[in-house]
Amino acid sequence: MVKMRWAVLPVALLLAAGLAMGCAGEPGTTDPGETGILEESEAMAKSGDTVKIHYTGTLADGAIFDTSIGKEPLEFTLGEGAVIPGFEEAVTGMQVGDSKTVDIPADQAYGPRDDNLLIKVERSELPEGLEPEVGQQLQSVSPDGGIVVVTVVEVTDTTITVDANHPLAGKDLTFEIELVEIM
Repeated sequence: MVKMRWAVLPVALLLAAGLAMGCAGEPGTTDPGETGILEESEAMAKSGDTVKIHYTGTLADGAIFDTSIGKEPLEFTLGEGAVIPGFEEAVTGMQVGDSKTVDIPADQAYGPRDDNLLIKVERSELPEGLEPEVGQQLQSVSPDGGIVVVTVVEVTDTTITVDANHPLAGKDLTFEIELVEIM
């Protein structure tokens, strides 16, 4: 059995959207009858562009699982894989000021649930004094040094069972997206 180090995380769903820096591409062209150069406000987001967006993500029942409203916009570079594929695809082609609502199926979001990621851990492997509770999120360092976030799904006197699936795995998602800036 592999020994892992554990830490308690706040209970919250995390949208795995990393921030990335990059440069906006050159403005594209319009039809031949125009000047040939798009105004900055007409540029469409494309791979390689760093964008800032506001979003609200909801589940099928309408529950909000994450939002940037009231916070700084999310900034990422298209094409770097910093956000889920369906989200990146939805932003590509938008212009500054555009808003849209998109439905993203699980396979274009966090993928399907994998029952092989339900892991039984001996309580003796947990830090002294940690009293795990169902629903609690824990953080572990894997043997290769990577961080693994898991959710406690069962607690017994001798073991706990944790789920290493992303909390949104297997779920279809809906996002309201507004493109704020192409950098």
